[in-house]
Amino acid sequence: MTQDELKLAVAQAAIAYVPANCIVGVGTGSTANFFIDELGKIKKKICAAVASSEASAQRLKEHGIQVVSLNDIGSLSIYVDGADEITRHLHMIKGGGGALTREKIVAAASKKFICLCDSSKLVDVLGSFPLPLEVIPMASSYVARQMVLLGGQPKLREGFVTDNGNLILDVSGLKILNPIELETTINNITGVVTNGLFARRGADVLLLGTTSGVQTFTA
Repeated sequence: MTQDELKLAVAQAAIAYVPANCIVGVGTGSTANFFIDELGKIKKKICAAVASSEASAQRLKEHGIQVVSLNDIGSLSIYVDGADEITRHLHMIKGGGGALTREKIVAAASKKFICLCDSSKLVDVLGSFPLPLEVIPMASSYVARQMVLLGGQPKLREGFVTDNGNLILDVSGLKILNPIELETTINNITGVVTNGLFARRGADVLLLGTTSGVQTFTA
């Protein structure tokens, strides 16, 4: 199976987790796009969606799904999104698409987080994928120096601005043995909006696409 076929398989499997008459939190990226396309097929079953990026909001609207603000509805029953890396403990690195802050907000407001990945994203230790940090522009150099002190190799994502008007530093060279602790440490650096470690609020369910079918992992 191709990577796209695996992504489609987990997106289709995720539909079974969507309650009737709910508002769905939707992530950002190629796997989330497959889920949005599948969600469009059952749009009469749901009330609306909350999007974690402008790109996802646009795709939802193209399917005729109403997009609402999180501020207007409070908590969500379910949030569905992909990950750049994930462990069997359901700790993740996210933010390859640059939407990590809004993704983290929607995840925090959701009762259940369903993560969709193909088998290439499952790792024993996080850190092979560079860890994204959303940073206030005037603090980018300062934050980069602090990440060097933590053993990382930060690189500014050239030509990219987040939906919030901020910059992204991608930090390689980290072997993340304690993701909850590192997530807190980085978020305490002045100028960091948030980082792409989703450990304090990890996934509740992982739907993993493999050549032998979709495997399910729970927290």
